[in-house]
Amino acid sequence: MSYENLKEYLTAHGQEHLIKYWPELSENEKEQLAGEIRKLDMAEINALFQRAMESTKVILEKTDDDLKPIPQSHYESVPGLTDDKIREYENIGFKEISEGKVGVLLLAGGQATRLGFGHPKGMYNVGLPSKKTLFQIQAERILRVQQMAAESAGKEGKITWYIMTSEHTMGPTAEYFKDHSYFGLNEEDVMFFEQGTLPCFDFDGKIFLDEKYHLSSAPDGNGGLYRALKTQGVLDDIKRRGVQHLHAHSVDNILIKVADPVFIGYCKSKDADCAAKVVLKSTPSEPVGVVCRVNGHYKVVEYSELTDEAAERRNPDGRLTFSAGNICNHYFSSDFLSKICDYESKLKLHVAKKKIPYVDNTGVRQKPNEPNGIKMEKFIFDVFEFAEKFICLEVARDVEFSALKNSDAAKKDCPSTAREDLLRLHRKYIREAGGIIEDKIDVEISPLLSYGGENLEDLVQNEVFTISPFHLKSIHESTVNGVNGKH
Repeated sequence: MSYENLKEYLTAHGQEHLIKYWPELSENEKEQLAGEIRKLDMAEINALFQRAMESTKVILEKTDDDLKPIPQSHYESVPGLTDDKIREYENIGFKEISEGKVGVLLLAGGQATRLGFGHPKGMYNVGLPSKKTLFQIQAERILRVQQMAAESAGKEGKITWYIMTSEHTMGPTAEYFKDHSYFGLNEEDVMFFEQGTLPCFDFDGKIFLDEKYHLSSAPDGNGGLYRALKTQGVLDDIKRRGVQHLHAHSVDNILIKVADPVFIGYCKSKDADCAAKVVLKSTPSEPVGVVCRVNGHYKVVEYSELTDEAAERRNPDGRLTFSAGNICNHYFSSDFLSKICDYESKLKLHVAKKKIPYVDNTGVRQKPNEPNGIKMEKFIFDVFEFAEKFICLEVARDVEFSALKNSDAAKKDCPSTAREDLLRLHRKYIREAGGIIEDKIDVEISPLLSYGGENLEDLVQNEVFTISPFHLKSIHESTVNGVNGKH
């Protein structure tokens, strides 16, 4: 595309400022800028901006009459299920895994900036005795649940792990897995793909320049998953492998039950096309979105959108009416994903006002102190309303949810709380298996040994744990970093 063609194209869409510094650029820089502009459909990008701005103007007046909790017919709670029911769901899940019909969609595009960690968040080590990172813990849970499924169903199947990265985390993530031999998984069962980006705009709809030769852009949110599945060939791969059930979750939950057979079995038995795992909100004011129905459609309503009256409303049994806290832990049937990717363009756009560095009119790169523009993103849960059979599964927070979002300075959702939540759960597993352990003793159980508290009795019954820290692990694991290990 020549300079004249670029200018004509950009002028037609009101974005001609993007080549203001063209005469100053080197040939390589011109090539880079032209390439970035060529990749964008400016008519579509301008339309997205308009749609995003319109959606922020329409403050949805959700009267409390429009807002309904998830009906009991579409909701079950793991803590409230009988052991027989849990086993029934689990066995269905094991069968699907053993037949190779289960995949995991890992949302791993985060750069961990709030953590002050300059690498993909999945590479973070919260300081466990084993020094394992989030990626390693999750890979080992996949290995263990595959093994459990083979033992249960008498047939060995593979779980395909689809890992969504962002532009900045793709290279380091793929390299990290390669350097660690995919943590024992088969390389062909791990597929990396990249979520898209959207340009950053000023409040008037002009795209920012991040450098004179480089447009400012940001990842398109975890709802960018749907477009990426289609454009990156993942949907084709899912179809080719015969995967029917996808468990989607974010990388930063250290307690995640990856490819949870109980969740898969529950969804399969109810013929669900889409589902969410939820935890009970801890207080009416906890800043977490709630899964509910709005005008008959399933949605996640942000905590800021709930009136105080709705947030504090309780059922006769004292439980919060709107209690289903969203934890970015979802199920999709492959058929639903195929369908949704065709009308992904209908997804709502969420606007965040941000401080966005930009090149000013004099050619100087500025770092603003106040929000000066917008980033647009899509959210993964905005497809719930398109589901024909949507269900919820409530799980215990202390067993399945501990998010890693902040540095330790925040004292919440940080490395210290993630580490302590995992170690506390592992102490609970040891006690349930007949071991004796005090709260001050830190024992970590390897995911290769136990996925969810099983397989421990022969090792820990009547054992008194006195050494801290301690790493209880499978016989196949080598001693890690000199930490005590018990085989």
